[in-house]
Amino acid sequence: MKRDLITSREAAGSRIDKFLSEAYPEYSRAFLQKLLRDGQVQVDGKTVKSSFRLNGDETVSFEVPEPVEAEICAEPLPLDILYEDSDIIVVNKPKGMVVHPAAGHLSGTLVNGLMYHCQDQLSGINGVLRPGIVHRIDMDTTGVLVVCKNDFSHNSIAEQLKVHSITRVYYAIVFGNLADDAGTVHAAIGRHPTDRKKMSIHAKNGRDAITHYHVLERFGTYTYIECRLETGRTHQIRVHMASIGHPILGDTVYGPARQPYHLEGQTLHAGILGFIHPRTGEYMEFSAPLPEYFEELLQRLRKQA
Repeated sequence: MKRDLITSREAAGSRIDKFLSEAYPEYSRAFLQKLLRDGQVQVDGKTVKSSFRLNGDETVSFEVPEPVEAEICAEPLPLDILYEDSDIIVVNKPKGMVVHPAAGHLSGTLVNGLMYHCQDQLSGINGVLRPGIVHRIDMDTTGVLVVCKNDFSHNSIAEQLKVHSITRVYYAIVFGNLADDAGTVHAAIGRHPTDRKKMSIHAKNGRDAITHYHVLERFGTYTYIECRLETGRTHQIRVHMASIGHPILGDTVYGPARQPYHLEGQTLHAGILGFIHPRTGEYMEFSAPLPEYFEELLQRLRKQA
């Protein structure tokens, strides 16, 4: 399907990727950037890349490729379902499960299990490898995740994420004793300048990121905190807490290489997720209890404090 749009003079100076994401909110920015990388976007008949800036009064055209049949397999995996209807499914993701297939993780992911459970009734906006996925959490992060069964619900949840109206509360144990009982880290996050597998607050093209934290318990060497997200950048809480000298316990990427307690991954749990239901317009909030390993570690720290 081909899309054509004549730009206005007000668009002069705008980057083509930003212009398209604002003009076509039904498509994710990642999807549009992929079209640009693949040479599928033309301005006045000439192929352009993401960095191209408009002059105004131009014709922007792009081809939306036909959906490709997914090459990933549905698998009968155990799912902890917190809520489900014809539009959305809310799950409690366990530790160690990857959200969607990628290099090195083509099976055993949440998407593999959802494809089996939902019988392919998942939104297709984010492509064949990420059906239904509108947001995600890291492999070793546990907790609440909403998945969309159709494009209508996907667009609704994506818009709420874009305007930061979704409630997202995480629980974490960090190194050190925080000086204040509450605080905010406001620092842009982007790809690390030298290590492309990491994120950093020192990136040249970082995106605005805000994390509010609140101390729940102090153990001297460690602190149990609650984090509320205004934005949802990749590794946001992990990067922000490490940036103020309090990396998350168990995080060998942004914290010490050698970690105590033989943990496998960071102690980070998505405990609460709240949003407006796409169909009913009602606010819904879901919570997932701390996983067993997390509770046991807290009990151990309380005894040692």
